[in-house]
Amino acid sequence: MTRPSRAAVLLFAAALVAAPAWSAGTEQAAPAVDPAVLARIRDAALSSDWAYQRLSDLTDKIGPRLSGSPQAEAAVTQVAAALQAAGLSVTLQPAKVPHWVRGEEQAELVDYPGRPEGLTQQLRLTTLGGSVATPKKGITAPVLVVHSFDDLKAHAAEAKGRIVLFDKAFDQDLASNGQAMAAYIQAVAYRVQGASAAARVGAVAALIRSVGGADFRLPHTGVMRYEDDVPKIPTAALTAEDAMLVGRLAAQGPVSLHLTLTPQTLPDADSYNVLADLPGSDKPDEVVLVSGHLDSWDLAQGAIDDGAGVTAAMGAVQLLKSLGLQAHRTIRVVAWMNEENGSGGSKAYFAANKDKLAQQIAVIESDSGAGKPLGVIASVTPDSLAKLAPVTAALQPIGATALERRDGEVGADIAPLQEAGVPGFAPMVDTREYFFYHHTAADTLDKVKPEYLRRQVATMAVLAYYLAQMPEPLARVQAEK
Repeated sequence: MTRPSRAAVLLFAAALVAAPAWSAGTEQAAPAVDPAVLARIRDAALSSDWAYQRLSDLTDKIGPRLSGSPQAEAAVTQVAAALQAAGLSVTLQPAKVPHWVRGEEQAELVDYPGRPEGLTQQLRLTTLGGSVATPKKGITAPVLVVHSFDDLKAHAAEAKGRIVLFDKAFDQDLASNGQAMAAYIQAVAYRVQGASAAARVGAVAALIRSVGGADFRLPHTGVMRYEDDVPKIPTAALTAEDAMLVGRLAAQGPVSLHLTLTPQTLPDADSYNVLADLPGSDKPDEVVLVSGHLDSWDLAQGAIDDGAGVTAAMGAVQLLKSLGLQAHRTIRVVAWMNEENGSGGSKAYFAANKDKLAQQIAVIESDSGAGKPLGVIASVTPDSLAKLAPVTAALQPIGATALERRDGEVGADIAPLQEAGVPGFAPMVDTREYFFYHHTAADTLDKVKPEYLRRQVATMAVLAYYLAQMPEPLARVQAEK
């Protein structure tokens, strides 16, 4: 799951777009895309569990799918076979991906105010993706607790030789009020940048409070990045409860911690995006892309991030094929590899299509979980937004009536295509509880409601078919300067 761009937002109520574009007996022209066909697509999606069956296969039979792992390669084979069996034209697109292996991860409080003689306390944590290792025997060092980057700067003189803990809480109140991505953006900066910020002031390791909204003593992993001009130090995420524990003890006096992390970064691996085409009837070289990412973190099954998204994309195109529908343009499924820790698949697709970007008509990515679909997010020109009214009208019976215009990126894998001007789209889903499970060992199949997945298939199928069937494509989006 990636961060969204900050954007201007324009919401259309369903009442403004639900009226039909024409009616019999009037002099109005027939609609460019038949509303009855869109309704047929929606209703067929609501009665199909094909996508949920594929999600069950992916999560229960393969499990975690970190790039470079045997599980990731098994997922490529499984998904390609399912799409081929659905009658689609399947291609495996090569991509180089990172191969990072987690290893051992342990943390122990070895000294703190009031510690009974001989006692220590185990902490729950998980290594952040891309971290270097501690020495084999680990690191024992005093802890410096800070609450922001500014707080670290204010205490820079105390950081040398210490383990810095960024005790920055995820704002669940913000998430519970429909602003989960804003809460994520605020907290994830410490996951991504914390190690280099701590190294810059002489720390020997960095810890963060997990980026997540529920206090179930679950550590949340995710990618981190090193800056080039500072030493690489090991880094991990403590559970929220354990971060608070360390903070309480540190408020009483000196705290020391023993940390052992043994990840490895192996040579880049060969992998693939899975592409599957439903060819267009008369404009087959023009492509509408519908997608999700196939890889996941290694702690659990990756059901909500992003098994639900990739199988919904698969289900959308399988549905259109099963209905015998062929739009003017080709509709292409892409199961992206390596969204989580490198975007190797996205880079490979862009490189393969950089000389024919004009033929990439629209791009859709689902990567915000498996919550109840609420509508569509569209990164389009302001003038294009009204042209999407038939999509919202078709989705009104399932309550997916919101239409939000956003400037910039709406999906990490489609971002390069968006930057080149291709209109971008994403299903809008309820994310209020998404960060309870995101990047944790609790991201499992039971968190996905089949009814919500069917509705996500309906949303993506209606949108993809509409964009592929429009007589003229939507206007290109001017890249941000």
